[in-house]
Amino acid sequence: MQLQGIFPPIATPFTREGELYKAKVRHNVEKWNLAALAGYVVCGSTGESVLLTSDEKRQMWEWVAEYAAPGKLLIAGTGVESVRETVALTRRASEMGYRAAMVRTPHYYKNLLNNAAAQALYFRSVADQAPIPILIYNWPQTTGLDIPAEAVAALSEHPNIVAIKESSGNLEKVMQMIREVKPGFQVLVGSATTLYPSFLVGAVGAVLAFANAAPYAAIAIWEACRAREYEAAQDWQNRIARAAVLVTTRYGIPGLKHAMDLNGYYGGPPRLPLIPASPEARREIEEAFRDLKG
Repeated sequence: MQLQGIFPPIATPFTREGELYKAKVRHNVEKWNLAALAGYVVCGSTGESVLLTSDEKRQMWEWVAEYAAPGKLLIAGTGVESVRETVALTRRASEMGYRAAMVRTPHYYKNLLNNAAAQALYFRSVADQAPIPILIYNWPQTTGLDIPAEAVAALSEHPNIVAIKESSGNLEKVMQMIREVKPGFQVLVGSATTLYPSFLVGAVGAVLAFANAAPYAAIAIWEACRAREYEAAQDWQNRIARAAVLVTTRYGIPGLKHAMDLNGYYGGPPRLPLIPASPEARREIEEAFRDLKG
């Protein structure tokens, strides 16, 4: 399975009443279909997956599968705390046509899971039972746990664990994993602020929240690197730098959804307890995205 290119972990559209908004799912996916995106990650962290019920996740998987253009690779965010439920969700996504599952590191019982052995056992147990390939999803800024590169290298030997989405932004760690994982194991990144250097050191793709609002800018960096047009890639990296920070680390999902609204996608409100971006944040985002249209 080739995971090269840009994948947006799509935002989940909600109505003002907090319900899933089917018409806006269709609007966004059909608009993204026009871009050279490799596929979609559905019900990842950017999709507010921790705020969705299991039934809502299944509904989102169904709708995106219905509206995605042929050739778009569909990846389901299925990771939850228990192996049992993660496997059940992964099986359901597989039945809907999803080709792979992105599984985040479990983290609620931090004192018991903050070691490589426990994390490796979790991923091996899921992969042993999953009917589709597994991507490890590491985002230590949110989970509070950082799976070691050495553990990823060991997990890369499992025939059903095919990739990692490394969202720490730690280029040294990305380089270590690329050196140590088995041939064919794919390293993707999740940080738009280090996208160009990540491709330079060998990352094969990216799962980027930023690509929800400005997919063409992210694709431009990917395509420039593929063509070895490194000055162009660096130029695009510089252009997106401020905007990428605003809609990820600074203002998060509420900021990203506002940027989507600016660029012709539907962001809409986040789900409580998240609250919409403040007027000051919206003004800052509008300035940063002025030359980054959808």
